[in-house]
Amino acid sequence: MKRFIILITTLVLMCSLVSCSRSTSNPTTEPSQPTTQEPTTTTHNNEDDELMNKTLFLKIGNTEVDASWLDNDSVTALKKLAKDNLTIKMHMYGGFEQVGSLGTSITSADTRITTSPGDIVLYSSKQIVIFYDSNTWAYTKLGHINLSKSELTDLLGDGDVTIAITLK
Repeated sequence: MKRFIILITTLVLMCSLVSCSRSTSNPTTEPSQPTTQEPTTTTHNNEDDELMNKTLFLKIGNTEVDASWLDNDSVTALKKLAKDNLTIKMHMYGGFEQVGSLGTSITSADTRITTSPGDIVLYSSKQIVIFYDSNTWAYTKLGHINLSKSELTDLLGDGDVTIAITLK
């Protein structure tokens, strides 16, 4: 029994010594990491705050349109892309929408929805779709253009268009 107690005590002592040596092996590395990361995080947050206070504007061809944008992670990501002005070549698809590539993927939360004329959605995290009629599919809703179906059809229904998304 004595040997067993000595063995346990020795094991506990060795574990204690090993854990102590690990905690003091890099004393300068641990404190310096938060200091280096804090300014980056603060700067990043200030940039995000400034960006989020700006409004997205949409221009189809030469026509600026009144669009209402949602407040979601995808629109936040779109704002980041639009800070340097975003121009997208759109292509007619299916006789009810214009589709254009963002050139990169952004955050999405696709759900099956039925769109209405004027809806602006994200498809597959990397394509903007603007509807001048309706469709049912899995999209992430970004916003809505406040125009009638006939006004949207005039802007979008006669060939490919180019859109510009800017921040002001």
